[in-house]
Amino acid sequence: MKFSAVVLAAGISSRMQGKHKLLLPIGKEPAVRRTVSALLEAGPEELVVVTGYSGRVVIAALDDLLVKFQPNPRYEEGQMTSVAAGVAALSAPCSAIMICLADQVLLSARDYTELVDAFAAMPRGSILVPRFDGQRGNPVMFSTSYAPEVISGQRNLGCRKLIADNPEEVFVYEATHDRFTTDMDTPEDYARVLSRLGISTEAVPT
Repeated sequence: MKFSAVVLAAGISSRMQGKHKLLLPIGKEPAVRRTVSALLEAGPEELVVVTGYSGRVVIAALDDLLVKFQPNPRYEEGQMTSVAAGVAALSAPCSAIMICLADQVLLSARDYTELVDAFAAMPRGSILVPRFDGQRGNPVMFSTSYAPEVISGQRNLGCRKLIADNPEEVFVYEATHDRFTTDMDTPEDYARVLSRLGISTEAVPT
């Protein structure tokens, strides 16, 4: 199944105590580069990275990767403005669109492929939301047919009420691991991620 991806990398990292979380090192590379590299390995038709806060530095961290950058001047208005900007920037034909968080550094190419396969095999619905142990996760995938509604702001695919309000459209994919529900918002999150990857927490910037 052909899919394209949008990576949301425009946020201000407000809970990371002055650090830009997407630029924090995960081993030898910035967090955003680790995420985008893994996603590229999963084989999307097209990958758009939405930038905003410190956009030039984020672009520099991904300098030699085959991605398209889309600035979002409205990034401070909320995540859905970045989703709309990213989806609007897609141009390659595909059947589904995956909306990814740039700070989910535990996800591998195999994890992204797992979601693509799950979407292709859905018994019903046209929107896939991963869940683990009752917690809703990311990325979210949806049929390309929703793109005009997402771009216009008529459909909020990040809304927590999505599952409750659209049971006929949403298929909840029950994952067997917590990587779809793990991201990095705080210094404590960052330290836990490093620990899970076997990277010394001494590498945490001070």
